[in-house]
Amino acid sequence: MRFLVLGQGGREHAIVRALKFSPSVTEIHASPGSDGISQEAICHKIDLNDEKALAEFVKRYQFDCVVVGPEAYLVAGVSDRLRALGVPTVGPSQAAAQLEGSKIFAKEFMVQAGIPTAAFEVVDNVADTLRAAQKFTPPYVLKADGLAAGKGVFLCPTLPELKAAAEALFEKKALGQACARALLEQFQPGYEISYLILTNGEGHEVLPLSQDHKRLRDGDEGPNTGGMGVVGPLHIDEALRRQIEEKIVQPSVRHLGGSGLLYRGVLYIGLMITPSGPTVIEYNARFGDPEAQVILPLLDGDWGYVFAKLARGEMTEMKWKNLQMACVVMAAAGYPENPEKGVAIEGDLGAQTPSSYFLHAGTAKTGGQWVCDGGRVLNAVGMGTSRADALKAAYGQARQATWRGMRMRSDIGAKI
Repeated sequence: MRFLVLGQGGREHAIVRALKFSPSVTEIHASPGSDGISQEAICHKIDLNDEKALAEFVKRYQFDCVVVGPEAYLVAGVSDRLRALGVPTVGPSQAAAQLEGSKIFAKEFMVQAGIPTAAFEVVDNVADTLRAAQKFTPPYVLKADGLAAGKGVFLCPTLPELKAAAEALFEKKALGQACARALLEQFQPGYEISYLILTNGEGHEVLPLSQDHKRLRDGDEGPNTGGMGVVGPLHIDEALRRQIEEKIVQPSVRHLGGSGLLYRGVLYIGLMITPSGPTVIEYNARFGDPEAQVILPLLDGDWGYVFAKLARGEMTEMKWKNLQMACVVMAAAGYPENPEKGVAIEGDLGAQTPSSYFLHAGTAKTGGQWVCDGGRVLNAVGMGTSRADALKAAYGQARQATWRGMRMRSDIGAKI
């Protein structure tokens, strides 16, 4: 089968790599791809909003399946355009992608489906935010409604800090269009789990559980990022897993079907495991990044076959390898606020061992020199029979490259 992967980051490189090792896949294309991804896929620069150019492109290559990586493409309706052209596509419809595109839409979905989630108020200015705060106890959680590349959540210990966050959103427009409205939520103590499923809107298959590390610095300090590292699979208590399935996953899938939302893809459920049980923090409409980097290699099977069936609305029973995975994110100087681009990368980006390798998240090659070209630059991936071995492999891989001002956490997986 001939596959097309849409996107250019570490998640998309992980998808390309998974397809590379799939016996059913004969050819892999990517758009736009990157210099790193081009080592394993044929890359194309296609304007996905140009319907004529898109139609000519898919007609020329006759793709058997397209996998849409980034949330922005899904929210923009790219999967709908591809399906209209007759191309089987992994990714929810534009309407269903609002589960990620709008925090408010997602909260309303949860309420309608009876899914446990934090108490909330919708706000759209500073004064309303401070008034609504009287209903909650600190710390205060303020979430921009729209897409914000993982940077739209503000945890505010005090009212003055909440006011400053609201001013940044509503008056300074720090996140652009994502700032028009926001959710003010009750803070929930507990620990987070990334619970991903593949679903066709009727049935579902649970992917291996993982734990992301969102904060920039060790000890979960510093600003939120798109993710600084992840480990998996996690093994949780069977009673907790049943709660998650019965109270959250099954009602979510049922409500997708009941709402008439076309869903053929990954539903990422961000969970907070509180003292009173699991609740939903957020939905994402695609693979997490960097969660995909540790989930995809665990399949004991053929991702090409799984994706192709899902794109046609069919589910596949899946089996998993008895391995542990770790991914350590190596980020640019200034990340997440102002990542520096063009900084030369030193070391061997082609270095790999039987248990570790690099994925390119934000690199470019200029005159034969690899340089930083994004906030998260490289993913150092490691595997092993234990979590300790996987982390040792990932950190060993990370030592194969460096650059001025590189940001990397040293405590990925330590809190589990």
